Amino acid sequence: MKINHAILHVFDFVSCVNVYSTEELDLSSRNVKRYVTGHAKKALGNLDSKRGSFVDGSLFAGELHAYFRGERDFVGLSVQVAEYLAGELGRADKPASTDLLVVDFEDDPDSTVHKMTDEEAEAAYEARGHRYFAFMLLESRPAYLHEVGEGELGGTCVNIARHHAILPNPSQKVASFAVVDAKSLAVSFCDKPRAIAGEEKLLIPDGLLQCSIEASSKEVFDAVARIVEEVAEEYGANTAVALSKAKAYVSEAVEESEELAPWDLGEEVFDDEPLQRRFGEALAEQAMPERVVVEKAVAKRVAKNHKIRTDTGIEVTFPAELGENPEFIEFVSAPDGLISIQLKNIGHIENR
Repeated sequence: MKINHAILHVFDFVSCVNVYSTEELDLSSRNVKRYVTGHAKKALGNLDSKRGSFVDGSLFAGELHAYFRGERDFVGLSVQVAEYLAGELGRADKPASTDLLVVDFEDDPDSTVHKMTDEEAEAAYEARGHRYFAFMLLESRPAYLHEVGEGELGGTCVNIARHHAILPNPSQKVASFAVVDAKSLAVSFCDKPRAIAGEEKLLIPDGLLQCSIEASSKEVFDAVARIVEEVAEEYGANTAVALSKAKAYVSEAVEESEELAPWDLGEEVFDDEPLQRRFGEALAEQAMPERVVVEKAVAKRVAKNHKIRTDTGIEVTFPAELGENPEFIEFVSAPDGLISIQLKNIGHIENR
């Protein structure tokens, strides 16, 4: 990941002093770069990120257009964002001291370029490096730390102090952030409702960005998976097999285009027409769109494997693509309603 620009602003609602930095963070510092990169990666790959599009007349969209065209400077735009957020957060019923991290970055170049042919390497180079403008609200938290000083007798004294401005670790998820693609201006964000001036509001999408709020990839996947399970259970089909088929279909479809056609999934998962029809009716009841975006990261983490737990306490995890392959795993229903699971062609077992 390449960090082009990064800056940090401070909203201290305890001392009522806000600090708007006039200089960018020193990215030559190893610790600074590691911290900024960690949060940028977390924001870009957050499975819970909702998607959105700027509404007509969004002032922030206009500012971003100007910035990406080189007509606005990074520091000035970041201060403008900070002043708005500080003003709104300062009116919250319970304002929490927060730092605002603003970043201009590009995603990872392909580390396998050197193994490709010249033509493949050139294509990979052209396709890589999406540029993003992002900001994250880093809420401070109190923590205890040691404090070294001079004691009453003139010696060295180590004491325990409580610090109220500890930033979240780069490995932690941030509750409120936004990432905007420089080329498409597609928005991904997370936010939490805040009581501001006695009114509940989402500060980032409704206030600053002025964008639509669409379901996250994970929410879409979870909704489709729930419908598959409900339809399978309603018609007495094996829910484990149905869900593993659904996950395998999602993984394959997303690998090609990062798009999912929920209505086509029913035909892949259910062999019988009544189940396919019921699945389509359930999608219509949920107002599911014909095509939805599902990022590869989501498919990789939530659709690659399928995990089941029996009423006897046994847990089994297997690749979703093997769920319908009787050469490796098979679910057999007995006349008394009990189910047997057969694992086949196993060459080695490893205790985990």
